[in-house]
Amino acid sequence: QVQLVEFGGGLVQAGGSLRLSCAASGSIARITTMGWYRQAPGKQRELVAAISTGDSTDYAGSVEGRFTISRDNAKNTVYLQMNSLKPEDTAVYYCHAYDLNRGVNYWGKGTLVTVSS
Repeated sequence: QVQLVEFGGGLVQAGGSLRLSCAASGSIARITTMGWYRQAPGKQRELVAAISTGDSTDYAGSVEGRFTISRDNAKNTVYLQMNSLKPEDTAVYYCHAYDLNRGVNYWGKGTLVTVSS
């Protein structure tokens, strides 16, 4: 099992920045990809950014150039630096980890990001 705990959500004005952190514990060696998803009220959960064990990254088109995902393997932590935030970025952000070998998804409980206009 893998446990994921998110930190860093909050309220920020449009144009501001926030950094989210996700600390992983448990069977960490099983993780192949980590990332962030978000879910706004009344909308489906969507991928924001992902990073593989080889540090290749993938971003949603709506955040590319504004958000940066990174990972610190020594700390078992993945980060999401969010700059130039927009009101439409308001959502609950979920940390995600994927075990490719077993086909298992792990989720954090989520952290709320609110961007005011």
